[in-house]
Amino acid sequence: MSTLADHYQPLPGTEGMPAPPIEQYEQLRQRRGYAYRPRTRHLLPEGWARYTNRLFLETSPYLLQHAHNPVNWFPWGEEAFELARQLDRPVLISIGYATCHWCHVMEEQSFEDEAIAEFMNRHYIAIKVDREERPDVDSVYMTALHAMGLQGGWPLNVFVAPDRKPFYGGTYFPPNDHPGGLGFLSLLMRIRESYVAAPDRISRAGVQLTEAIRTMLAPTEGEESWREVSLEQAVRLYRDRFDDRNGGLVGAPKFPSSLPLPLLLRRYQMSGDRQLLAMAELTLQQMAAGGIYDQAGGGFHRYATDTAWQIPHFEKMLYDNALLAVTYLEGFQATGRTEFARVAREILRYLQRDMEPPEGGFFSATDADSLTPEGHREEGVFFTWTPEELIDALGEDRGNLVALCYGVTQGGNFEGRSILHRDRSLAELAVELKLPEQELELMLADCRELLYRARAKRPLPLRDEKILASWNGLAISAFARAGLVLDNPELVQVAAKAAGFVLQHMMQEGRLRHSYQEGSARGEGFLDDYAFVIAGLIDLFEASHELRWLERSLELCAAAVEQFEDRELGGFFMTGPHHERLISREKPAYDGVIPSGNSVMVMNLLRLNTLTGDARLLEQADRALSAFATQLVKSPAALSDMLLAVDYEQQTPKEVVIVAPEGKPELAEPFLAAFRRVFLPNRVLVVVCEGEELRQAARLIPLVEGKVSEADRAVAYLCRNRSCQRPTGDREEFYRQLKEG
Repeated sequence: MSTLADHYQPLPGTEGMPAPPIEQYEQLRQRRGYAYRPRTRHLLPEGWARYTNRLFLETSPYLLQHAHNPVNWFPWGEEAFELARQLDRPVLISIGYATCHWCHVMEEQSFEDEAIAEFMNRHYIAIKVDREERPDVDSVYMTALHAMGLQGGWPLNVFVAPDRKPFYGGTYFPPNDHPGGLGFLSLLMRIRESYVAAPDRISRAGVQLTEAIRTMLAPTEGEESWREVSLEQAVRLYRDRFDDRNGGLVGAPKFPSSLPLPLLLRRYQMSGDRQLLAMAELTLQQMAAGGIYDQAGGGFHRYATDTAWQIPHFEKMLYDNALLAVTYLEGFQATGRTEFARVAREILRYLQRDMEPPEGGFFSATDADSLTPEGHREEGVFFTWTPEELIDALGEDRGNLVALCYGVTQGGNFEGRSILHRDRSLAELAVELKLPEQELELMLADCRELLYRARAKRPLPLRDEKILASWNGLAISAFARAGLVLDNPELVQVAAKAAGFVLQHMMQEGRLRHSYQEGSARGEGFLDDYAFVIAGLIDLFEASHELRWLERSLELCAAAVEQFEDRELGGFFMTGPHHERLISREKPAYDGVIPSGNSVMVMNLLRLNTLTGDARLLEQADRALSAFATQLVKSPAALSDMLLAVDYEQQTPKEVVIVAPEGKPELAEPFLAAFRRVFLPNRVLVVVCEGEELRQAARLIPLVEGKVSEADRAVAYLCRNRSCQRPTGDREEFYRQLKEG
């Protein structure tokens, strides 16, 4: 029987270079246990790949996508840089991720091209990096690109010297020269010439860019105090740029995170300013009606390319959907609009159906691209429809109904096909169709389920099956919060299962690991991993009322402080003492599509301080906020999630304690029902039974001490700074207290 090693051919242009460890390839292929069908244009008649490089030995789905390029790729590591020093070659660092559309395009156009590969192999050392496995490397070199005055994105291609200092870079490069600039091969030639002819200039550029990176990756220092931060000033920035027709901010592309809806909802809750509520409502409504939302399967795509949320980039990311589920839950609580609760449920159902492996945890993402019936890979074909396909899946009557309600036409709105979206509200459609609104809603729900099943028969988009601790922390929060708000214990159990997976399979030697793939955990945990998992465990404690989750969150918080805190200036570094030292050490200071680890960590410290009364936690939060004070005062939009922590502290959080009789936790339920009716973002919640359970809780949560139930019913306590209102056994009185504060 032939093996992979039998078919190995040297990569073009690698004469005299160290050969990849061929003997390991077949062992690894057999251990992975899947059919060997590489996705490459360079296939031999038997179906084997013509070329195989070192990336075949990796587990990252993104690196494995490039394992059969003719490029002599190296994974990130000292071996590649040492070879670059020995051969005095520039290094190309190419960074992307498995579901990145333009990464796929550049691979097919350039990295599969034998002429380009041969030139790269003769004159460069080429390194491939999965940005989701090495966010620290990605951040350093993306910052280098910004320092050059260039716009970021992926694929990120940066040229560096053997000392790892960058001197040039860009994102996607087309393979051939074009009116707007050089093609990739011409660029490779030009950079090689400059590297040989002007090494001093290359060196100076590297030193200057490295200094710029170090400056940009540290918070701005100044004399400001975080207590001077004006949340109204921050909100004013969003008012001025609000798209009052489509929601979100004006312009395109449109990312859901560009308008911080949680901040708007908190300021509305504090001030009663209904314009802020209207901004949040319109945005939530328009996003859920648009093509950015997967109307058939639930869940959001990464962003919209237009101003009206209609034409998405079709990737679906775990982090987007976890964060948006929480936002829709808050929108539901603040407005009472049940459709927002429905969207949250559908997001979580999507994650369970499409992204949850049997053993627990959640996969990372699905691709924008999938195969057409003819075998061509195209963006969005999996998610789009024609009228004929609707009729085939639903029958003529229901097919025509869905076409009318979701804008499916013969011409389509995306490359001859239609992205499901709603231009009109359900109420307007019901009037036009002369149907009761509730009946139409049920009919469309049935149709969406049938479309999901019909669509599942198409070639599926690639799924990145890495399990990342940080993104799973966000998912744990989403399921736990949904279980609490929607009174759904099954969702809390999903959160508990994911938390159990992370703590069992992604902890080694007392430290959290970053990713899990092919049965093993890899990489030291970053600040984001600790911060997001801690937040998820706090949410899970509040939703499940199980003390063990609070205990684990406190353990991880202590570990995070030990590894990442800047004890001199405050705040937290992205990397700790067990990480590789790069040319710069970042202290994350920007909330983008994902909150920064610092923003989430500050909120964790504040919430844990409220629960435990541990003054050290409050001191650490204060030092961190002080480290970012200048940025919070001068550029608050850059740290929109940290503003939530500022709001939490400024408002003095509420302490909600519900004590049930011993062994009767169900008696707390009437008070939890009242609790769910109120949007109360700045608070902690403790539900406990008298007896041993309360005694155990009091070890960690002093605010439960001295609190008792009545003989046959629970009692609720609403407190601030350990000062409580009159305890009540009447749920309506408790509801009134919550509303009035």
